[in-house]
Amino acid sequence: MSISGSAAIIGAAQVDTFKARGRSPAGVMAVAVAQAVQDAGLRLSDVDGLFTSSSYYAMPTLTLGEYLGVNPTYVDSTALGGASFVAHLGHAAAAIQAGLCSVAVVAYGSTQRSDAGSLVSMAEQSAYELPYGLIHPIGAFGMVAHRHMAQYGTTGEQLAALAVAAREWSLLVDDAPFPEPLTIDEVMSSRVIASPLHKLDCCLVTDGGGAVVLVSAERARDLSPHPVYLLGSGEAQNHRNVSAMPDLTTTEAARSSERALAMAGVRLDEIDTAHVYDAFTISLLVLLEDLGFCAKGEGGAFAASGAVAPGGSLALNTNGAGLSYTHPGMLGIFLVIEAVQQLRGAAGRRQVPDARLSLVHAMGMTLAGHATAVLSNRPEA
Repeated sequence: MSISGSAAIIGAAQVDTFKARGRSPAGVMAVAVAQAVQDAGLRLSDVDGLFTSSSYYAMPTLTLGEYLGVNPTYVDSTALGGASFVAHLGHAAAAIQAGLCSVAVVAYGSTQRSDAGSLVSMAEQSAYELPYGLIHPIGAFGMVAHRHMAQYGTTGEQLAALAVAAREWSLLVDDAPFPEPLTIDEVMSSRVIASPLHKLDCCLVTDGGGAVVLVSAERARDLSPHPVYLLGSGEAQNHRNVSAMPDLTTTEAARSSERALAMAGVRLDEIDTAHVYDAFTISLLVLLEDLGFCAKGEGGAFAASGAVAPGGSLALNTNGAGLSYTHPGMLGIFLVIEAVQQLRGAAGRRQVPDARLSLVHAMGMTLAGHATAVLSNRPEA
């Protein structure tokens, strides 16, 4: 039995996407949930399914449930790093279809920026990499970039083009944190963090909370004038430590997206907007290749052509995403929310005309875990 089209997002909200207002990670998440539930036209007491993951809390559904004062009948704290929340969409749809819950909330919150702007996560040191001095995650992505450059001739300037395109998109967002254009020279002259990656090849470090509310497709049509249906969902993984990655330039994104597209019954060239995890320029480039937006090894030329900038052939990360809008430790839920904005026709100056189909793809850890969702403002492809 397929879950395609069986559930829809009817509420979405994000708060404090750059700097929290003195709130805790759970507090930021709870405010986002409250606003998303209100957007759905429901009450917190209607929520009976909680789906979340966290770098702060070992048992995040317990923490969030207590904070909200709700008593869910179904919970899911599947942890795939930043990909968790895209995976949760499929899990929530399955739980709703099985009758395990009726109103599912997928949520995340972090105060990464307030916490001194450093990577905050629960301790899980790599016994295979830390003794050799590999700094997580930037050191691993530096190796991926070196390998891609050696194998395919990709250049630093081509990687920088992705950061420049992200900034161009973010300038179309009213609350963009950096409302100034960016140039390739500025990226290339910024401080080297892990060769060959510069500071401006890296995502922002921000606070932020986000949440979406899902119900059955039948109920969605009664509750919301703009339901966003989950047509396809896919997941894949093949390593935990980068030292166990079979090939530094190839990921499981291809398998994850193939499953999601097949479930949705759509082709990649039918996608109107794409929302792809961009922790670093090199990670985005590799994912664009593996998702099939360009051929393997041609990501550099694709980026340099202007294809992913406003007005290009691919409407990618239309709010600037992690490189230029928000990245509070894990990005997945914010990619989903931006896709919902586009499919509702509520994206303001960055709205893609007549957007009907969106692909959301998130990764976790060093290109390790993958989750893809195909969303639409129509119940069928």
